[in-house]
Amino acid sequence: MRGLDTPLKQIRRKIFSEIARIGFESSDDTLIQDIEAIPYNIVEEKAKYRDSIYRERAVASERVRLAMGMSLRPENRAVHLTNGIEASNIDEKYYEPPLMQVIPSACAACAPNKYEVSNMCRGCVAHPCLLACPKGAISMVDGKSHIDQSKCIKCGRCKSVCPYDAIAHKQRPCELACGVKAITSDEQGRAKIIDDKCVSCGMCMVSCPFGAISDKSQIFQLAHALREGTEIIAEVAPAYIGQFGKEVTAGKFHTALRKLGFSDVYEVALGADIGAVTEAHHYASKVSTGELPFLLTSCCPSWSVMAKKFFPDIIDNISRELTPMVATARKVKQDHPTAKVVFIGPCASKKLEASRTSVRSDVDFVITFEELNGLFDAKNIVPADCEDDVSSHLATAAGQGYAVAGGVAGAIEACLKEYYPDVPVHIEHAESLADCKKMLTLAKAGKLNGCMIEGMACPGGCMGGAGTNVAFRDSSKALKKYVSSSEEKIPAKELEDIQLD
Repeated sequence: MRGLDTPLKQIRRKIFSEIARIGFESSDDTLIQDIEAIPYNIVEEKAKYRDSIYRERAVASERVRLAMGMSLRPENRAVHLTNGIEASNIDEKYYEPPLMQVIPSACAACAPNKYEVSNMCRGCVAHPCLLACPKGAISMVDGKSHIDQSKCIKCGRCKSVCPYDAIAHKQRPCELACGVKAITSDEQGRAKIIDDKCVSCGMCMVSCPFGAISDKSQIFQLAHALREGTEIIAEVAPAYIGQFGKEVTAGKFHTALRKLGFSDVYEVALGADIGAVTEAHHYASKVSTGELPFLLTSCCPSWSVMAKKFFPDIIDNISRELTPMVATARKVKQDHPTAKVVFIGPCASKKLEASRTSVRSDVDFVITFEELNGLFDAKNIVPADCEDDVSSHLATAAGQGYAVAGGVAGAIEACLKEYYPDVPVHIEHAESLADCKKMLTLAKAGKLNGCMIEGMACPGGCMGGAGTNVAFRDSSKALKKYVSSSEEKIPAKELEDIQLD
């Protein structure tokens, strides 16, 4: 479902387009009325996806609030749709956690982890399911197998031995997608996110078939700032390749951004180049010498936050180098001290990285590729129809390759082999939070000493992120072709000395 033009993607795009249009066009006098009209503009007089237009509009109303950067309304008291809008009707509104939120009126209260006997059961004589159950939870009722849920321990042995595949393993899609087990149930059986565990990767959001989970957005604030003529420079993650149509070249995409109102365009691959060289130096000077047992990359915020939350003993092994987003933003601020910076990428958790206080990000707005489509729609900009003109700050193949799993590790390894040929290289990478946890467990146990470890929260890496428009299999092919055409393969070693304080 992720990255495809599904009805859920279409709904979200409509919301983003409407919010962006209001940001570009509404005045203080019309803002409230324009926002209140969105659920009625989105939902027609006949329910299309849910049991009534009232429920569809209720869900759309909550999506509007999240897209405005506000939190959901409480269910136990009356709160107006635009309540708190004053705090969002400004240019400089950072994201406030929790970023990921479950929309109660949209949640179908899917059954949590359980095994059930389907109508495929033939009531066979052998009863292998009954014999395999270690807790005696299976009995024969009216000639068919029956599982007593109060006794079942969810071991799955019954399913594995059924010759007719008549036993189904039911799991919440959002819960299954969460690699840190941050999904539980509320008192009504609906999904609930445990904020203390959540690392805001967004995999639950893109995995829910009911569109019941969404994140907050800055699309309104960005559109408002662009309308006001604020100097805003776009820094674009390398995963943008292939996200806006096969015919959209890098040049056409950059032109479309300038038509939207951005003063200039920088590629975050520039910051990735800086990161690859500095990480290679860090590995050669600290890990290969034994001063550090291993080194964890830090460019994926969900991976980094997960390591800090669940493996606090190894915090000192997380790289302190600037992430590509922050390094690029620092460079932008050096070149344009008064400009605002917007990071445009595939990642939901970058929204929280930009608002952190431990290390200044120099990023003023974060939007996803999905949200950028809403901005394009609001201004009737079609990237494929734009002129092919690249006059931006390009990077090497190594930096561009950061967009896929293994790309960070590959870039660092290439720099190590070129600039530190006598240093033995041991690099590992993991994608998806579940596999990342396994990797960190091995590292903590001393099984990966001397290793540089890349972690990516999203399957496939950044190009499999929650804010993408295109399926990974298609976008990754486009990126591979783009990277192979790059004239410069690795960044210059001198980049490790660049000052971005």
